[in-house]
Amino acid sequence: MDRCEGTRMDEAARRHGALFLTPLGGRPFVPQRRAVTHDHVVLLFYTAGAVEIELQQLLRLGGGDVLLLPAGEPHRLVRAEGVEGWGLGFCPSCFMRTELAELLAPFERVRMGAAAALQLATERRPHMQRLFEELARESSRGGEPAHALVERSLFALILAELARATIPPAVTASRPPLVAAALNYIERHCFAPISLRDVAAAIGRSPAHVTTALRQATGRTAQAWIIAGRLAEARRRLIATDESVEDIAGRVGYADASHFIRLFRREHAMPPAAWRALHRR
Repeated sequence: MDRCEGTRMDEAARRHGALFLTPLGGRPFVPQRRAVTHDHVVLLFYTAGAVEIELQQLLRLGGGDVLLLPAGEPHRLVRAEGVEGWGLGFCPSCFMRTELAELLAPFERVRMGAAAALQLATERRPHMQRLFEELARESSRGGEPAHALVERSLFALILAELARATIPPAVTASRPPLVAAALNYIERHCFAPISLRDVAAAIGRSPAHVTTALRQATGRTAQAWIIAGRLAEARRRLIATDESVEDIAGRVGYADASHFIRLFRREHAMPPAAWRALHRR
């Protein structure tokens, strides 16, 4: 994924709730000079072309390959030629307490050091392509709450295809285990009123140690990761439900709705109510 594709995914994340989709290719290849991270999970399904990407090790990918990028995983594109396919991003915290939680296991294994690339069986690739195409059609219908269930079902089928695919042998992890543990804890608990101290206590390290490790590995603090997870879930609820802004604030971990509104406005340059009206037109 080059900087253009990565930027496209980041832009999509800000416009959507828990799930967003973008086609790969169609933009100039821009090699990355240094590794980047995202505050959402990314799944890349390549249908054509050739890619070289640094992620734990140098990976060479082509048609039929899938790349799994957990949130916060450093990666750098080295080469891309004739790339076609799909990029699917999602908020992991938004699905951790749902029936889809078990299907997220492949991404957690990558975070703990398993290989990030897998190849779909030849006979399963057309089915995966159809799932992405149908998800794209459904997503283009707009932000109406009625479409949320269909999108979720298609997402579940895509995750099931990954879960059934053979995972290559594990490789050495690219980050300290405490970073993976900290991010896993945040993804599971960020809707509760947690802080850096809670994260540090959960993994048995000092707050200063956790802060330093997260900054070095991901470029973000624990508080930034907590806020990112909460705002992603807030966007999902703004689109998919008719809950009040005050209720949504409480559901994502903010007892003070005005504080939530300030954070949302700082991230999206508009308050939650205006963002909902814009994206549900």
